[in-house]
Amino acid sequence: MSKEKPILRVRGLTVDFPFFGGILQRKVGSVHAVKNVSFDLIKGETLGIVGESGSGKSTLGNAILNVLRLTSPEVQISGNVSLVLESEEVEFLHLSRKKIKPYRKHIQMIFQDPYSSLNPRMLVKDIIQEPLDINTSFSQNEKKEKVEWLLDKVGLTIEQSNRYPHEFSGGQRQRIAIARSLATDPKVIIADESVSALDVSIQAQIINLMMDLQEELNLSIIFIAHDLSVVKHISNRVGVMYAGELVEINKTDNIFNKPEHDYTKELLRAIPQPDPAGREERKKKRISLNK
Repeated sequence: MSKEKPILRVRGLTVDFPFFGGILQRKVGSVHAVKNVSFDLIKGETLGIVGESGSGKSTLGNAILNVLRLTSPEVQISGNVSLVLESEEVEFLHLSRKKIKPYRKHIQMIFQDPYSSLNPRMLVKDIIQEPLDINTSFSQNEKKEKVEWLLDKVGLTIEQSNRYPHEFSGGQRQRIAIARSLATDPKVIIADESVSALDVSIQAQIINLMMDLQEELNLSIIFIAHDLSVVKHISNRVGVMYAGELVEINKTDNIFNKPEHDYTKELLRAIPQPDPAGREERKKKRISLNK
């Protein structure tokens, strides 16, 4: 993995949400959700983004994807997000909806909740095909072949594609969401807490699937999570966010073994540690109390 080859450059990214008060509902202040964040995402790497709830992780992901203005028209965004393609570098953040469309396919997101991120009224095959309808000029036969290929990649069958999302488990729904995100052959995937709603055993399956797909398709992933053990397993580097700021970014081993920022150290101290000896001691105490 070469540091000379970033696929995404983020420079001075700042996101403020204004709030209003008074009879006339005038702006009285702003919530600083993301403050002056800068980093490079290297081709083929997974960059984990960690931090407590409210630290700005998800807002960062949505800002990079340039969808915040769709849900919060008043949001104030500054800085630069550049997508580095083979033939050009595109400043992604301030493009209009019309101008951004040709580049939208290069950055896709896997959302946190596999229950609400899929349209319950659409068949699975139509959910996966929708990005192809919007972003490509494929024939119907080409779209059908691509959908079948994607289903196979995420471990689902053609027969399952004729069902609705409610007929699947949480892990299977997230596989569907992954297939949809890969439909346009993206360069960058933003996974926003994409396993946090799943059982631990299913989390491992989805994480391993993402790692296999990354290696096969040369994906670059921004993996947003609060579970440090998951981030440690999947990430090449880790960025730590606190109160909207990226307070530390380093290789995964350095973050977990030689953290520099005090907040990173506190996060690591908060990881539950297995204590078999202590468990046996507590068991003996319970036995003695029951006698």
